[in-house]
This record gives sequence, structure tokens and C-alpha cells, in this order.
Amino acid sequence: MTKILIVEDHALVREAMAQSMMRLECGVVCIEAANGDEALAALEREPDIDLAVIDLMLPDVDGFSLLAILGKRFPDMPAIVVSAMDDDASVRRALKAGASGFVSKASSGEVLVQSVRVVLDGGVPTPVRNLREPTRPVARAPAERFGLTTAQARVLELLAGGRSNREIADLLGLTEGTVKVHMTAIYRALGVSSRSQALVAIARSGTRL
Repeated sequence: MTKILIVEDHALVREAMAQSMMRLECGVVCIEAANGDEALAALEREPDIDLAVIDLMLPDVDGFSLLAILGKRFPDMPAIVVSAMDDDASVRRALKAGASGFVSKASSGEVLVQSVRVVLDGGVPTPVRNLREPTRPVARAPAERFGLTTAQARVLELLAGGRSNREIADLLGLTEGTVKVHMTAIYRALGVSSRSQALVAIARSGTRL
């Protein structure tokens, strides 16, 4: 049985998300919270919740702060942000705060379900924004240039930013072991054998991260 916590202050939106979650599998249980306090109370009552779906605009505490709190108190539970604030800065800030994925509220319920499925399987979904708005690629360019998966491209971006394996794991909601697996694949794709050589290869390639 999969338990999902939905933190959203608008009842209709919250109910629609819960209905979408039913597509995941039989026996999905959705626990609803209208604000941060209710979310934390629910997690105290239900310590075996598998994943949280969080809106950024909550009445008592913003989603960024809630993500930080969850990261400290419930570090093993992944979280996906679902928000209308889908600009690049908000996406990056949410991921930095600890979100394992980001889905725009302009997306369909199926996109949300697919993102939840990816995170529950230990992956990192590509941030989904409003497709009617132009966006610049964040992880796509290095993925295309070096033949990396989206998850590996995310790790590469953080590697280029000087992040340690532990920091990358924390930011992407992964284990250090998973990050090391991605690192090995990245080194192979770049034709290098160390972090320093990878940084040099990225700089020489002129790839925009």
C-alpha cells in the first residue's frame, strides 16, 4: 500500500490531486492537509507516508520552508512540488530546498501521476512547466551532448556547481550510492576518470549547464 500526503490549501485542487493518485495502483491512500501544520501533524500520526505532494503557496508557511522542515524531520521521505509558480528560479529553489521533482499546475493529472511514479521508483522527473511559455533547457543540453539521462544531467549540473556527492544526494533526494552510480556513468560519457577531469571536460566543451 502506498501512502501519499497532499499539502494544498484549495480543497478542490487537493481533491483533484487525490483522484489523480488513484491511477497509480490499487490501494493508494491519500492523506490531505490544507497547510504546513496539518501536514506535520499528519506525518507524526502516519510515519510510514511514502511521498508528499506540496504546493508552494500555503497559508501558514511557504512550501520552500516546509520542504526544509521535512528534510530535517523526515529525511527519507521524498517530496514533489506542484505549483503555479513554475518559473526557472522557483523550480531551482524548490529542488535546492529538497524537492525530488517539480510539476506545474498547468500540467495534466497524468503528468503528475507519472512524476510521482518516477520518484517512488527512486528517479528524478524532469521539471514540467507550462508548455505555452518558452523555457530554456536546464538539463537537456548536456543530456543531448553527452548522451546522458535526465537524472545524470541533473547530477552533472550540480557537479559543475562544485557540489559534493552528499550535497547532490540531499538536493536531488537520492542516496549517495545512487549519486556514485550516476557519477560513474557521467565519467564514462565524458571520457574521464575523476571529478576534476569532468569539470575540465565540461569547461572545454562549452556546454551550457
